[in-house]
Amino acid sequence: MADVPDIRIGTAEREQALTALTEHFAAGRLTVSEFDERSGIVTAATTRSELAPVFKDLPDPVPSPAATSASVPARKFDPDWSGRIMAVIPILALILFFVTGTWLWFLAIPLAGALLFGTDKERKKKRRDDRNS
Repeated sequence: MADVPDIRIGTAEREQALTALTEHFAAGRLTVSEFDERSGIVTAATTRSELAPVFKDLPDPVPSPAATSASVPARKFDPDWSGRIMAVIPILALILFFVTGTWLWFLAIPLAGALLFGTDKERKKKRRDDRNS
């Protein structure tokens, strides 16, 4: 059924065609005016036979290594809350400043940073340990 050229296409097929066209444009195979013209044809296409001329002079798009999902490492959940806590400390200090009128609350910002993140030596050691594991 996929070989039938006059079969009607839907939004998903048009989006796939536009994505492929964008890849060709990003690779430098199309000028801006060619891309605009071909995008218009893809957007207005209702059958596969209307899409074929858009790609007849272009090679099959080759996915870049960054585009493949296999090459993208999965993000691990980081249970370290120190960054989140540090983001809240200045806001908390500002609120306490307005409530109490004492500027000493702002000293909590560098103190919290030192307590949460440690010294430069400790951070470098932690980074080295994280890379080695």
